[in-house]
Amino acid sequence: MAQTKKNKLDFATEEQRTKFIKDIIGFFQDERGEEIGYIAAEKVLDFFTHSMGEEIYQKALNDAKKLLKSR
Repeated sequence: MAQTKKNKLDFATEEQRTKFIKDIIGFFQDERGEEIGYIAAEKVLDFFTHSMGEEIYQKALNDAKKLLKSR
């Protein structure tokens, strides 16, 4: 499956992306008692990646910079 959307995980391999999607499906089943399909889980992953990915990335960079400065 080719990744053409910009909001998909560009840094993740297809195998990693598939694992994340399966984890989301499992979460909905275990925590909410809801059954969602692969496409719905993929949309959830894309939504959170798109809406929070930049902030998480920036936080990680800032934390790494602080660590390097402290050494």
